[in-house]
Amino acid sequence: MKSQQKKFLVDVGMRDLPFPIRVMSRNANDGQPTVAGISISARIMHEFEANWIDTFIQIVHQHRDRIGTATLKKNIVDYIKTLQASTVTVSFEFPFFYEKLTPVAREKCLVRYICVYTVKAHSVEGAAKATLRVNVPALTTYPMSAAEAKGGLFSQLSVITLDVEPRTDIFPEDIIDLVDKHALAPIYSFLTAEDQTYLIQKAHTENKPSVVVVDKIKDELAYNKNIEWYAVTSANYGMLHSYSTVIGTEKNLWVPFSGYDIDKL
Repeated sequence: MKSQQKKFLVDVGMRDLPFPIRVMSRNANDGQPTVAGISISARIMHEFEANWIDTFIQIVHQHRDRIGTATLKKNIVDYIKTLQASTVTVSFEFPFFYEKLTPVAREKCLVRYICVYTVKAHSVEGAAKATLRVNVPALTTYPMSAAEAKGGLFSQLSVITLDVEPRTDIFPEDIIDLVDKHALAPIYSFLTAEDQTYLIQKAHTENKPSVVVVDKIKDELAYNKNIEWYAVTSANYGMLHSYSTVIGTEKNLWVPFSGYDIDKL
């Protein structure tokens, strides 16, 4: 009787394990507490066993007192060793709250942003690589509105997604501030009557379509020496349509002017 041939599973993993973590914040030395959906995938060359899933969760709990975006690049080594994996990827998807001041009344309000922090490590390569994604809702100008007509300009909601691979740590607030700086207007969770009047007037007098906003953000990222790679995408929800339009770009050797020019620094 022939021995049963071993079956090999290339990738194993789990998705969306809810778990309390701390995420790096410019405004909190110990990080901001939140609840993340943790996803882990590993490339292994072993016969599949059901207890791999238990191993994933066991390692997460071993790190529960120090789990977060500040420690993941170090902790991921334990996944590599325990699973005897060639590659491990760990992602935290989490809400991040940023306190803002309204534009006129200067009232404080908390705004929620959805972020994804991902670290990928290889058993035979160098340091682990991390990327941060932040989804930033903002106002941009609807492209078919008419700048030449009185009150002809009006705005749309755009969700601008930034993915960055920084050389050193970067905070979600840095990404949010970058989008808010170039958008027609940021999004707030609370506005007084005078704040609303100001933003309505701004929407009818300033022309900043999403293509311009994406280009401005790209230019700033391209000249940032701390950013190894970036991608910018804007999904736009015009009030006249039931669908969204999308525009985006990324740093790439095949995309002209997507990186900074050393001669201009």
